[in-house]
Amino acid sequence: MTRRAKIEAQLVDSPDDTFLNYAWALLVAGEGETEAAIQRLEWLLTKDETYVAAWFQLGQLLAKSDATARAKEVLTRGIAAARRAGDSHAEGEMRGFLESLG
Repeated sequence: MTRRAKIEAQLVDSPDDTFLNYAWALLVAGEGETEAAIQRLEWLLTKDETYVAAWFQLGQLLAKSDATARAKEVLTRGIAAARRAGDSHAEGEMRGFLESLG
């Protein structure tokens, strides 16, 4: 059974599991299914705005998809989420990536 199949099987039992949905999004993004990954991360963040890593990954995927304005918006919200969570490392990474977008 592939890693994707394992995650998808686990999602059947736990469809709202934050980590499983995040892992699935990263996996499909790595397989070239960028739009599916973006949709899953957007959905995930409607369920759990505190999942800081999802903000950063979503921002990166949007930038990769030439949705720079949306990526900037997502990263700005992610920076605020990281600050609220006290995650200065993630905040710094997102801030650096946001600045690289111009």
